[in-house]
Amino acid sequence: QVQLVESGGGLVQTGGSLRLSCAASGINFRMYTMGWYRQSPGNQRELVTSIFNTDNSNYATSVKGRFTISRDNAKNTVYLQMNSLKPEDTAIYYCNAKLGPVDCWGQGTQVTVSS
Repeated sequence: QVQLVESGGGLVQTGGSLRLSCAASGINFRMYTMGWYRQSPGNQRELVTSIFNTDNSNYATSVKGRFTISRDNAKNTVYLQMNSLKPEDTAIYYCNAKLGPVDCWGQGTQVTVSS
């Protein structure tokens, strides 16, 4: 069965950095579009960034220039490097794998940025 396991969340001060990882199993990872979403209290889940099987990627305007998504197909893992973190980046970050009708989610990892 499909499993996405996120790690790397935590508490960091404004301006700090974190690196999230998402290890996938049960899918042909290299074929999937992988994405990172986030949700903060009272808000809808929003797309932060995604990376396609071509290695092309896109970013939400709010994180462009600060966050970088990458993937290692040999390790079935997608990463999110987050730099220059701001309090408004505080949220639960979710990993997503998408291919056609298949749409899978991880359990989420909390990122808290203190001011």
